[in-house]
Amino acid sequence: MNDLKSKNFIVTGASGGIGNSIVKKLYENGANILASGTNDEKLNGLKSEFKKIKIFKFDISNNEKIEEFIDNATNELDGRLDCIINNAGITRDNLGIRMSLDEWKKVIDINLTSTFLLSKFSIKKMLKNKSGKVINITSVVGHTGNLGQANYTASKAGIIAMSKSLAIEYAKKNININCVSPGFIKTAMTDKIDEKFKEIIISKIPSARLGEPEDIANAVLFLSSSLSDYINGETLHVNGGMYMA
Repeated sequence: MNDLKSKNFIVTGASGGIGNSIVKKLYENGANILASGTNDEKLNGLKSEFKKIKIFKFDISNNEKIEEFIDNATNELDGRLDCIINNAGITRDNLGIRMSLDEWKKVIDINLTSTFLLSKFSIKKMLKNKSGKVINITSVVGHTGNLGQANYTASKAGIIAMSKSLAIEYAKKNININCVSPGFIKTAMTDKIDEKFKEIIISKIPSARLGEPEDIANAVLFLSSSLSDYINGETLHVNGGMYMA
């Protein structure tokens, strides 16, 4: 995908398992990348592995600073932003009647509100270019629901609906806004799942295995390339057949 070689990318949540794989895949295909996260050690590790990327520590929960972050990140990328991958997010699991207002609001604010603001201010930059791509990482549970995750599933379902609305608004401006919806992927998060419960999950996946972070990175690579120029407002499901839309 040689068309990425002159393109500038922001990747949030870059130091996690999926984020790391996304950075690697884009880097291997020649993209100019600014990788963002909150963990200095992991960000520096990314910089050591992928010498040409830029790193930028930023907590996306700081909503009032998101416009400034996008401005600074775009300046680091020589004043042009071609694509943002909104991958950062959190969980605060609890059963519905036990879930505190703080647990609800924190997940909605970071996963949904911050993703909207990152998309909004990135689109403003892309309008100047008369082109661009926004890729929002959602989740299979945003379609199916999940035990103990009313907050998380609501935030991920909200990302999908929001992305469709933005896609309608800016399609004529040559800006594509799509989602990637991972199923259960081998990450630090799924490593914490009890083995018996993990077996139950795998039994529901036709491919009979958890996905790899690279599976998500491959989907992001496709949606960020010119091969997907006529795809807008869509969600690309990467879940081994666990959920078929």
